[in-house]
Amino acid sequence: MNGRPFTVDLHGHMLVPAVERLVAARPEKQAEPELQLRTMGRASVEHNARVMIPAIGAKLVRVETRIAELDRLGIDVQVVSPAPNQYYYWADRELASELVRVQNEAIAEACASHPTRLRGLGNVALQHGELAADQLEHALRRLGLAGVEISTQVNGLELCDEKLERFWARAESLGALVFIHPFGTSLGERAQRFYLSNLVGNPAETALALSFLIFGGTLDRHPGVKILAAHGGGYLPTYASRSDHGWNVRPEARTCREPPSHYLRRLFFDSLVYEPEALRRLIDAVGASQVVIGTDYPFDMGHYEIEALLARVPGLGDAEREAIRGGNARKLLGL
Repeated sequence: MNGRPFTVDLHGHMLVPAVERLVAARPEKQAEPELQLRTMGRASVEHNARVMIPAIGAKLVRVETRIAELDRLGIDVQVVSPAPNQYYYWADRELASELVRVQNEAIAEACASHPTRLRGLGNVALQHGELAADQLEHALRRLGLAGVEISTQVNGLELCDEKLERFWARAESLGALVFIHPFGTSLGERAQRFYLSNLVGNPAETALALSFLIFGGTLDRHPGVKILAAHGGGYLPTYASRSDHGWNVRPEARTCREPPSHYLRRLFFDSLVYEPEALRRLIDAVGASQVVIGTDYPFDMGHYEIEALLARVPGLGDAEREAIRGGNARKLLGL
């Protein structure tokens, strides 16, 4: 640590080129460019191809480049999770088995090459619920990963759906960390301008996913499950009072045992809210014990000034600051 505070980043992505080779000839993969044009818009697609992807390509795939970047950023441990564009929930069972195997083994190998600096989260084929539960167990017990990353929905299936009950039960029993990270948005073509598909779409998707888990009773049925929400939990934590009000006055929303805000203090949230005042509001909503550092490495929507952000949070004490910087992650991951 070189005398500086212990820092853990729980939101860093890795892309596995071998996965891309497995899907390259599939019609669903070949349809991606047209889908991106419809949902993201030409300006965003072209900027990604011309500027963002060339800037981050090596960082996504090369372990030594990542370690050098962690040194520069003052990060002691990073939790490496799949690049969300590699979920590939459209894959049939046979292909999904191979994709997840290749991806998870690559992430585990990268972490094993730097065991004191990297921990890993794998992928699971949530479109095949029973397979996903078995893949989760294999990731933890055979590959030594800490958990998995999942999207906010699966081909229109919400995360509270009964088809995913076996997955959530296995995650709870194994003590696996489940990192919820969106890919795309259900806002569709309406969000294709101004990069709204990401600026508004991503936090909206996370807020919806968490709301389904709360109102759908998943968190009542599996109270011990460990969930980390990307991007500060989206729009839900700082406006949970509206959900609480609806729970009180609308019978169709009285589907969970406690007011919705109660569940937020059982979940974990990364610090990717950019401004110290925004982080203060998140801490007030969920508690300092539930917030961890997340940079979104290496994407351009990430935030990498960890020390500056924590130093400027109004009213944040030293003990809370150290907990957010690394203490909470130590407990969450058993470091």
